[in-house]
This record gives sequence, C-alpha cells and structure tokens, in this order.
Amino acid sequence: MITALLIDDDANLRSGMKGLLERYAPEIHILGEADSVESGVTAIEKFQPQVVFLDIQLNDGSGFDILEQLALRQGKSQTNIVFITAHEQYAIKAFRFSALDFLLKPVDPEELQKVINKIKAAVQKNDGFAHIDLLLENIRKKVDNFKRIALSTSEGIHLFEISDIIRCESDDNYTKFYIRGSKPILISRTLKEYEELLAEHGFERIHQSHLINLSYLKSYIKKDGGYVVMSDNSHLPISQRKKDRLQEVLKSI
Repeated sequence: MITALLIDDDANLRSGMKGLLERYAPEIHILGEADSVESGVTAIEKFQPQVVFLDIQLNDGSGFDILEQLALRQGKSQTNIVFITAHEQYAIKAFRFSALDFLLKPVDPEELQKVINKIKAAVQKNDGFAHIDLLLENIRKKVDNFKRIALSTSEGIHLFEISDIIRCESDDNYTKFYIRGSKPILISRTLKEYEELLAEHGFERIHQSHLINLSYLKSYIKKDGGYVVMSDNSHLPISQRKKDRLQEVLKSI
C-alpha cells in the first residue's frame, strides 16, 4: 500500500478524488485530508505520507506555500507530490520542467491511473526529491525562461542545465538526451513533448526523430539530401519539409 493525503479546500472535490482513488487505485491508502495551507502542513508532518495530492489554489494561499513551509521546517522535501489544477498554465509549464506529476480538473480516470503508475515507480525507486526543489526555485523566480530541467529515468531523477543539452533523439515513445559532459539518458516521454518545452530555448526540430540545440550546430550540409553536423560529431538528417524552416532560422542567427 502507498500512503497518501488529500489537500483541497473543496470538500466535494476531496470526496470525488477519494472515490476515484478507491475505484481506480485501491493500492492508495488515504491517511487523512486537509483544506488549507496551515492544516496541510500539519497533516503532512503528522502522517508523513508517501504521496500528497495537492490543489494549487487554497483559501489561505497555495500548494506552493505548503512546500515552502515544509522546506523551511524540514530542510528538504520528503514526500512525492501530485498537483491538481484547473488551468494555471504557468504552473503546468513549471511542473513539466521539474518532472512533477499533475492532474487537471476534472480528473480523468485514465490520467489518474498513469500518474499512479509513476508514483508507484517513484516510491519503489526512492528517487529523492531534488525536482521539487527545482520547482520551488522556478516558482520563486516567476520567470518563463527556466534554466534547468529535471529528467526522470529508470534510475532516478536527474537535473541538468538546459544549455548543456546538445540534442534529443526520438526512440518510439521515448526520448534520448545527449548532454555535454554526461552519458546519453533515455526518458519515457515523447520527443514532441520536449519540442514544446524547449522551443523557446533555441531548440529546433529538424526531423521526425531529431531535436537540436542550435548552439551546438557546427555545419549545415546541403548535399546527400541535407544534414547537420553537431558539436558531438553526430550527422543528423533534415527532413524535406524542415529544410526551409531551418535555413530561415540560420539566416536570422
């Protein structure tokens, strides 16, 4: 069993979430509930749950306030967090850069089951909670241009400077990251997801299978159908429909 807390200021939503968990995730054991920042911090310290389902907006503050208070009291995060939100586009972007799970209201049972599977894996691996610290760092700064990204692998969660990512390569429903000064790592998320995240950081999709950091582009070769040479000496093909876009981008640099 995995122990959990529900923190939401709407009693009906807490009841609905309990019903979903009982039906679709019977391995989750709810230890208690809370409806505010103050009661949420108290409940987490009292029960020490393995996972907290945490609403972003609470009557007396936010879910982030709970994490901040716990960080001040405990020095570091000690529980897995699943945020629940109605919209909060900025927060969702921060979650994705921090490899944190979230659920959109109204909670979809299929999405809930996916998140539960991730939580079970995280509890089993005992990943550590550096990605929660990264989330708080990004939330405090209140900027969209995040500098670091958390990548969750089968071995654990790793934090990297975005500027150190040379390129990303699609491998079915996985993405392989090639990072300066590090061995390649495989992430169980699609390349499209990272294309959306990294587009504002100088990354360009040049092929169905390749997303590159333009800062590490050495050469654009037009012969042999067109390809690029990266700083790690990889030769990557350019799809026909991406050639015009890439040439336009290179002219603007």
